Amino acid sequence: MLFRTWIVAGAVAAGLALAGTPPAVADIVIYNAQHESLTKAWIEAFTKETGIKATYRQGSDLELGNVIVQEGRNSPADVFLTENSPAMALVDNAGLLATIDAATLALVPAEFRAGTGRWVGIAARTTVFVYNKAKVPADKLPKSMLDLADAAWKGRWAAAHTGADFQAIVAALLELKGEAATAAWLNGMKANATKLGGNAAVMRAVNAGEFDGGIIYHYYYAQDQARTGEGSKNVALHYFKNGDPGAFVSVSGGGVLASSKNQQEAQAFVKWTLSKTGQDIMTKSALEYAVATGAPSHPALVPLNTLQAPKLDPAKLASKKVTEMMLAAGLI
Repeated sequence: MLFRTWIVAGAVAAGLALAGTPPAVADIVIYNAQHESLTKAWIEAFTKETGIKATYRQGSDLELGNVIVQEGRNSPADVFLTENSPAMALVDNAGLLATIDAATLALVPAEFRAGTGRWVGIAARTTVFVYNKAKVPADKLPKSMLDLADAAWKGRWAAAHTGADFQAIVAALLELKGEAATAAWLNGMKANATKLGGNAAVMRAVNAGEFDGGIIYHYYYAQDQARTGEGSKNVALHYFKNGDPGAFVSVSGGGVLASSKNQQEAQAFVKWTLSKTGQDIMTKSALEYAVATGAPSHPALVPLNTLQAPKLDPAKLASKKVTEMMLAAGLI
């Protein structure tokens, strides 16, 4: 009897202790194609503020996008973060993303989120032509990105066209101008441009006078200027504007996997990246553009609302067709 009393008392005590213990907060797994340093800073601040822990798997846009498609409903990922939108569209088109909470979608203007409502922009970067100031007078700059396919630019420019950054630009060109115009431009690029290994390498080569110019995203210049400026002291940025394909603003995306068992926590993380703290961390760390309504971008950047970017639904930017066309042109 005494033994049974101890068991019952112990069970009651354990039950009371359990009832007074807060429920465990689920960890979330992020498949991260964003800058690793940025996502680390996001996770640290998010966990400190909410108590929700997160781990991440690092990779490139299309690498992780294809992994998620292969894993399907068995993916361990809760959240997918990209640098550009085609990889997010790839996962969305496979039916693997949950609808983003309406309150989160409302934080971002329509041009910076998917028309499907299944992913949302968390940052943006604009396409620019970086040029060597000693080699290209301002009145000789290309009026359109399409001009770079002309014979006059043969051997004079460079790009990192095997990367997801550049392929997003081609995806925008395809959506804006169609297949025939895109194929013609890619063939001109094959004849005229030199392939280098990354946007930073393109800028450094232009800075060194190896090329007159190149296509990059703006923040490589901004980041170098914020450090020593050694890799960018001889160059300037040319903004095409006027709705030109070369004025394309690429949207970095945040999405929640439909298969996630931690929907509430995953949705909370994506929403948090658009908070004042989240956007401040991004603009100071990566020098990309803030996309949340009212969130300021870094003062060193040309204002986003002056770039005259072409109007696009980022959910329509195709990665598969771009890969096929770039392969056909001999660019990848």
